[in-house]
Amino acid sequence: MIPSIHDRGSETIGLISYLYGPGTKEEHIDPHLVAAFDPLTPDPGRDPKATYEHLQRLLDQPVTALPASKRPEKHVWHLSVRAAPEDPILSDEDWAAIARRMVATTGIAPDGDEAACRWAAVRHADDHIHIIATLVRDDGRRPRLHNEARRTQAECRRIEADYGLRRVPAGDGTAAKRPTSAERHKAEREGRHRTAREELRETVRRAVAGASSEDEFLDRLKGAGLLVHTKMLPSGDLQGYKVALPDDRNSDKEPVYYAGSTLAPDLSLPRIRKRFTTDPAPRDTTDSERPEHPTASSAPASARRTATHAAWAALLVLDANSDDGAAAAQIAATSEVLDALAKTSALHTRNELRQAAWEFERASRSHTRAEFRHAQDLRRAARDLVHRGPALGRGEDGASTAMVLDALIFLITATAHWHAQRQHAQQAEAARRAAVHLRAAYQQAAVAPLTVLRERGRRIAPSLRRHYVGTVRAALPDHAETILTDPGWDALAATLTDVTQAGHNAQALLTEAAANRELDTADSISDVLVWRLRRTAGLPAYAPAAEITSASRLTNRHAMAPRSATPGASRAPRR
Repeated sequence: MIPSIHDRGSETIGLISYLYGPGTKEEHIDPHLVAAFDPLTPDPGRDPKATYEHLQRLLDQPVTALPASKRPEKHVWHLSVRAAPEDPILSDEDWAAIARRMVATTGIAPDGDEAACRWAAVRHADDHIHIIATLVRDDGRRPRLHNEARRTQAECRRIEADYGLRRVPAGDGTAAKRPTSAERHKAEREGRHRTAREELRETVRRAVAGASSEDEFLDRLKGAGLLVHTKMLPSGDLQGYKVALPDDRNSDKEPVYYAGSTLAPDLSLPRIRKRFTTDPAPRDTTDSERPEHPTASSAPASARRTATHAAWAALLVLDANSDDGAAAAQIAATSEVLDALAKTSALHTRNELRQAAWEFERASRSHTRAEFRHAQDLRRAARDLVHRGPALGRGEDGASTAMVLDALIFLITATAHWHAQRQHAQQAEAARRAAVHLRAAYQQAAVAPLTVLRERGRRIAPSLRRHYVGTVRAALPDHAETILTDPGWDALAATLTDVTQAGHNAQALLTEAAANRELDTADSISDVLVWRLRRTAGLPAYAPAAEITSASRLTNRHAMAPRSATPGASRAPRR
């Protein structure tokens, strides 16, 4: 059950007209009163003699009784309470009881207070009610409202338990502010899929991803097409910023600006500054100066390799479960990596990655203070992803995207577990939702490179395949039967061939790859091992043909002989 406290208004009659009217899309069906401060309150929905003006005068009576100079300008209080889609349809009596609990818990009408504010609860749909109240008590005083949003959330959790409704994860005050009903209606009128507030929050988060200074952050905002207004201190230092969409205007045709802190708690300038290192920002280098991974065929692929290594290193921090500040920083930086990937990945994966980043944004904030000095590898990876530009959806670009998504799925699953251990219910649920979208993006990115490997695996000589069957049984006795009957076994066999031809001990590397992280929850153990082996051995992610080097021109008999891993080969840390 979701409560929403809307912006206060100045016209009672306007809200009454909306509540009893047809709705913006004729969605209001049978609007009627379910409860009110007085059982004899007129109901314009069911009583043909009652009018909107009659109800308005009754609710506003304590306000109009005050001298004009003492009347509050915005005296209309508005709360909506909505049940989950899967909840049973509640009766009018049930909704009436819920309305009374809501006005009591917020301080609008405490139980037993005969001089409380006047209010009415209107139902115009099966799944929700609206409560309207006027913010002057019958004794002429103002109500004592304190933390009403948090109180309504807590009361809804109790109502869910009492009525057997879906249990919504409890909040902790770190969520981004929801768009108001006026913002949603404006977006609908203008044909926007999201409100201006939501569009700005996503754009600002992308500008933060990997940024190393205020100047870089502000330049990214302007480069994304936003209107940016900054406020400077007398010293010349930046005090704050606010942003607007160029085409989002108010009734006076002026841009509607939002301060960063009103978009999300961690988008205020002081919170963004904490992400920057104390070291000087790294200078921009040309593509020819940037170090490339030896197997990467493009700058975007190299950036994805770097992000993969950083993601696996972040998993170590979450697994250690000892430094909450470091873990919170890794989680927040993971959100930056997701934003950078959503911005730079190919079209066929972009939508799912954008949704994953959007969902994970909630998981990136909690009351645990993030110590960003521990998460600079991930932040640099996010910056690298942005600076190296968009990736193609094919070849090494597409395959390295699948590789980094494979690692991020494990990292985000670990994030959900970390939050759940600390009773961060909303954050844990958000991480789980993000993982669903990441898996969908992974399936889209991985299909081409894994198909190539599977086709190669089917052409391996029978004697060599039997050898690798023995390798799997020896290295992974508990998972061998699952792997050997998995559709991905052919791709793993091709990868074991590449590992051997590159001079590594396939059995030792396979054992190490399995030890990096549990495999029981993997959709395909074979596919997971493919990416771990190719990353650990420094092999190309996209391999239409085995890499042939002077060191690997060996007979099958010699190639199958055990050998130790090549000194200096990239190794993943053991879990």
